[in-house]
Amino acid sequence: MFNSNTPPRLMGILNVTPDSFSDGGRYTRLAAAMRQVETMLAEGMDIVDVGGESTRPGSDPVAAERQIQRVLPVVKAIHADFPALPISIDTTLSQVAAAALQAGAAIINDISAGLDDPGMFAVAADYACPIVLMHKQGSPKTMQDDPQYSDVVSEVQTHLRQRIDAALTAGIKPGRIAIDPGIGFGKRKQDNIALLANLNRLVDMGYPVLLGTSRKRFMGSICNVAEADELVTATAVTTALGIMAGVTMFRVHDIKANRQAADIAWAIKRA
Repeated sequence: MFNSNTPPRLMGILNVTPDSFSDGGRYTRLAAAMRQVETMLAEGMDIVDVGGESTRPGSDPVAAERQIQRVLPVVKAIHADFPALPISIDTTLSQVAAAALQAGAAIINDISAGLDDPGMFAVAADYACPIVLMHKQGSPKTMQDDPQYSDVVSEVQTHLRQRIDAALTAGIKPGRIAIDPGIGFGKRKQDNIALLANLNRLVDMGYPVLLGTSRKRFMGSICNVAEADELVTATAVTTALGIMAGVTMFRVHDIKANRQAADIAWAIKRA
């Protein structure tokens, strides 16, 4: 599933939440969610990432039962209608991950890298499924209050190495681990920029890298854009730059623009 030598893969974001920062409330109904899956597939999506909890700055945690109520009907429907489409479950809770995997999901995307729920790594090991380990500083509720780093790139690398070691100790195979620097998760604008400028250092850690910059606020502050859905071009730029640095997966809202950026950048990189 995670292969650094294949063309870049786009992970389409499907938030079945009422309060996500960019698309909250749009896909809470099953029919709307399935139409969005069809649209993203037609535009070139490779993986769909289903989440039942907003992790925007300032958000409150959502209980496992509520997450399961939100995501399970969607995961089941996607798996039934598009059985070849890999489904990622975006959660930090092992109970949610296990329910989604039983319903047809194939990947765990854990922004806490196993820290929020000690049972998460056991679920990933038992199901022998890929898992994405992300760096964040603090919790979504408070992570943007006053994040501080001395050397953000080195600190993110150190954290990810520690979480990789913990995953390996729990029985997760190396080939089933990917890492995510956590752009926007407890990071200042300068921290996000520094991480994007040094993606090659993360790639050099030897694990596939997932990059998630889609429509994020720090880019709006650079471009003087207030609305998240006006940051499609900015996101596509980071996708192209990520590919040139060796990143292989991109979590995005806007598949069409990022598919074009990814395909052009990949052709240039191969040349």
